[in-house]
Amino acid sequence: MELIVHPLDRTLAFSPGANLLEVLREHNVPISYSCTAGRCGTCRCKVTRGSVLVSGSETQITRMNEGQFALACMSVLTENCEIEVPEPDEVVTHPARVLKATVVAIEDMTHDIKRIVLRPAKPLSFSPGQYAQVQFTPNHIRPYSMASLASDEELEFHVRLVPGGRVSGYINTELAVGHSVRVSGPLGTAYLREKHSGPMLCVAGGTGLAPILSIVRGAMGAHMTNPIYLYFGVRSPRDVYGVNWLEDLARDCPNLSVQVVSTSDTTGQSMRTGLVTDAIASDWGDSLKDFRAYLCGSPPMVEAATLLLKQRGIPPEHVYADAFYAVGP
Repeated sequence: MELIVHPLDRTLAFSPGANLLEVLREHNVPISYSCTAGRCGTCRCKVTRGSVLVSGSETQITRMNEGQFALACMSVLTENCEIEVPEPDEVVTHPARVLKATVVAIEDMTHDIKRIVLRPAKPLSFSPGQYAQVQFTPNHIRPYSMASLASDEELEFHVRLVPGGRVSGYINTELAVGHSVRVSGPLGTAYLREKHSGPMLCVAGGTGLAPILSIVRGAMGAHMTNPIYLYFGVRSPRDVYGVNWLEDLARDCPNLSVQVVSTSDTTGQSMRTGLVTDAIASDWGDSLKDFRAYLCGSPPMVEAATLLLKQRGIPPEHVYADAFYAVGP
């Protein structure tokens, strides 16, 4: 049986029942992957003709048909089909790891956001914009995005304290400097595309600023000269944090433009009022087709921004988003 891989236009032979990721790797097709267990999302590809079978939670099997996205590591080939993989210059292969780390700093950033800094026992390889699972205790585990870079000696996370939240409540009242934690990763597909030379649109909502900081710092570290337009949306002026970081980045990176947008009254504040998507819509017409967009924050913000950017001409495959979905109580 045959599998056609775009945009490489390669035809690969396979036996029915073969795992898609294994077939791609066997034929040396560049494909991102990390955990190989359906958690990190980095091996996502698009079915462009035919279908594949994908195993999900509790061994549920789903048929992914033309136009749908599937994770190669969880996909089984049963018929002739065609798929589309990310362009080769976007491939990342960071081995999934579980590392021990020590809490070295806990800092209040706002009334409900804490900055957590961990020093891992061994380096964690990841791309700017990715996230990891952080296990504070066997009963307190959550995914958080890195605000740091892999080249840093420490891992930095920004945590919003959720009212009644079991994990954030533990962080707020019990976590202390010196505690030992476990970090599993990397995870996520909204990582920096270093080969892209066009303009970048970075949209952060709340603690979504963490991965956006990593992406901007990563672009600077890679000596990318792309124009970068960063929009930071918050609920109210008291939710703004990291302004000094943004100012430092803008000073060191002449191609970076920063807009802070609050949904509530900003009288007397040096920021804009309204929804972050309204600010983007006001600033840009139908001229975004050459952009790559990175979206990080709440699902409603990510969904609204994704729809807007599609209307403004950015192809869906060039919008990279990891929404911050609530996970358990």
